[in-house]
This record gives sequence, C-alpha cells and structure tokens, in this order.
Amino acid sequence: MHLRTLLALLVAALLIAACGQQMPATDNIAEPHARPLNVVVTTQHIADAVQNIAQDRIVLTPLLRPGVDPHTYVPTEGDIRVLQHADLIFYNGLMLEAQMTRILRQIGQGDRTRVVAVADQLDPLTLLNWEPEAGLPYDPHVWNDVRLWIQVVGVIRDTLIDMDPANATTYEANATRYIAQLEELHDYTLEQVARIPQELRVLVTAHDAFNYYGRAYGFQVAAVQGISTESEASAADIQALVEIVVERKAPAIFIETTISPRTIEAVIAAARARGQEVRIGGELFADAMGEPGTPEGTYIGMMRHNIDTIVAALTQ
Repeated sequence: MHLRTLLALLVAALLIAACGQQMPATDNIAEPHARPLNVVVTTQHIADAVQNIAQDRIVLTPLLRPGVDPHTYVPTEGDIRVLQHADLIFYNGLMLEAQMTRILRQIGQGDRTRVVAVADQLDPLTLLNWEPEAGLPYDPHVWNDVRLWIQVVGVIRDTLIDMDPANATTYEANATRYIAQLEELHDYTLEQVARIPQELRVLVTAHDAFNYYGRAYGFQVAAVQGISTESEASAADIQALVEIVVERKAPAIFIETTISPRTIEAVIAAARARGQEVRIGGELFADAMGEPGTPEGTYIGMMRHNIDTIVAALTQ
C-alpha cells in the first residue's frame, strides 16, 4: 500500500481515537491558562524563536532534530499523539513540512488545539515564487532573510499573548529584546558580505534553500536540487550548475547539513574537467540548525556560522 495511503489511515484512526480524550468545553483556548501552555513546533528555527519569547512560561516540544529534512520528514505515530495533546502548534507552512501539512490542518480544525503556520501569515508581496502551477506558490525558506524572520517573531509573540494574556508583559519584553538581537544579526551579515568582491558573490549549494538569502544579502544563488528535496537531481541539473560555476569562476561551493554531498561532489568533478578548480567551501545550515547547546544550535549562531563560512571560502 502506498506510504501516503498508510499515513492517511493512521492519522484518521488516531484522530478518531482522540475524540474521547478531548478537553472539556470549559477549557477554551482563548481563555487565560492556569497552567503553562503546551506548545509543539516543527522546525528548530521556530523552536528557538518560541524559546526566546516564552522562556519558562511554556512547555516546549520541538519535533524535528538537527540534520532532519523537513521537506521529507514523515511524522511517527508518537509525533501525532504529541501534536494532538498540544494547546498550541507552530509550524512553518508554505508546504515546507510537505508530509505533515494535512495532519496539522486536520488537528487545527478541531477546538482542542490552535495551529499556526507562521510563514503563511507574511505578506505575499514579500515572498518569493516557487511553483504556483503545481499549487506551491511561495518559497518556504523565509528564515534565510533575517528581516522576514523578525516578522515571524512578531507572529509568534502575538499568538502567545492572545493564548496566554496573563504573561503578555513577559512575551512583549522578551520579543522586543530578541528582535533587537536579530536586527544586529542582519547588520552583521551585510557588513560581512561587503568583504566579498562583487564578482565572487555567487552562492552555490546542494538545494535551493537560499533564494531569500540571496535577495536580502546580494548573492547570485544556484543549486543542484530545487526548493524541495523530494526529487533527485538529474544529470542535466548537475551540468546546468557546472555552467554557472565555470562562467562565474566560483572558487567554492557549499554542502548542507541535511543533504548528502554526493551531488555537490559531482559538480566539483565536472567543473574540474572543464578546467575550473573549485572546492567545498564548508557546510551550511539550511533546513535544520546545529546540535542543542552549540552556537549553531541557535538561529543567531546558525546564521552567523553561515555568513562566516561563506565569507571565508569566497575571499581566500
């Protein structure tokens, strides 16, 4: 039986079973909570933003771990149970969590859990196109533009205040402090990009996660795979990227933490066969962050790692 069919049956069974476990009608999600909110999030990026805003005022559960690709992640039975018992769920949206979107929307249709797709709340005029003819209108990798991520932080702050007004002052103060740090991060990134010669500002990666980054910080962006990692790169995809590497004389290209370096290595070999010496410039964090407890395990630390790695590789 097809994986999607099995998943659909599993979700249906679990949602039906959960009907008898619904909270009493008096526990309305719009009312102040006498206990900490049980908040579940999908990606590490969202988890870090929520943690900075809410700190110890909530119980936070992230689903995706370092190195896990949200495009292809299929939720387990345990994940679905965790989602069903949440007071509030934040997920990226714009079809980033492709295999989870239907489940999240189903849960949000009930009256037990509030479900918010944070990137869906952004002004469409600020978003980049994806494949609208396939029902995928916008690129979901909005965190790679710090200014857009500041808007996402605002969405998270406002939702927490609405759900838990008793702690509104804390959420507001923490969000204000965190946004100031993000503004410093944006300025730092621009300062570092200025160190790269204009002709070398080409960012070549494994998959097309950095288009917002390129728009915000002045890079030409190219990748082997498309915006989603669900489809494999073809020989034609690799050859097209080789043409860009040779034309721009790119000194380095980059691998990502959630994707095998195999296709990037193929690009390097093909470029060398054309007489263009190119190396792996380092590992970038795109769809996942680093391990908890490390600098790269925070959004700010991850973004600083990325720009520092890019600058070091393209200015040698």
